[in-house]
Amino acid sequence: MKSNLKKIAVDGVVTSNPTLKLVLGTCPTLALTTLAMNGIGMGAAVTFVLICSNVLVSLLRKAIPSQVRIPAFVLIIATFVTIVRLVLDKLLPDIYESLGLYLPLIVVNCIILARAESFASKNGVLASACDGLFMGIGFTLALTLMGAFREILGSGAIFGVKLWDFQIGFFSSSAGAFFTYALFIAVFSLVEGIVKTKTNKKQYAILNGPAPTVQSVKEDK
Repeated sequence: MKSNLKKIAVDGVVTSNPTLKLVLGTCPTLALTTLAMNGIGMGAAVTFVLICSNVLVSLLRKAIPSQVRIPAFVLIIATFVTIVRLVLDKLLPDIYESLGLYLPLIVVNCIILARAESFASKNGVLASACDGLFMGIGFTLALTLMGAFREILGSGAIFGVKLWDFQIGFFSSSAGAFFTYALFIAVFSLVEGIVKTKTNKKQYAILNGPAPTVQSVKEDK
């Protein structure tokens, strides 16, 4: 069980990161990452909806007819999105305003519907809750890091705190959003490739001993 939960955690944050690996939820990613705080706000809202919808879908997975599962999933997701909107509007109006139209659009966020369909509808409650949590964390980390990157370069600030007067307006623009997204995906893929190569070498060494070098091959000949 622990190994399964560990795999779910690694998948959600790294291996199947919804933003940088699966490239889901691109609209809020591009539109809201001008500020790091926007990334945290949207990420927290999506994480809450992911956890709650995954849990409820898992509980009802045997009761929902397959013919109406997608409309049922959307209805479940919409219910929790409405709760998030009401809470934010009441308690955190500034974040509610900054997220704007993209808050109600969480209902059709591909990440949430995809996890409900591909995971929660096929797994138990605990695993589904963990899947929602770590997918949400992966989404939140990606948006927050991108937002911090664009905020620092675009406005010379971080979380609203001024760092310097130097600014690159490009990173506050739509073009800057696409550039930043592409840059983060490229760096993520590069790091992932390096880690996989090192892991494969370690596994090879464990199973077969150290990998042969050019020098050792020449000596054998």
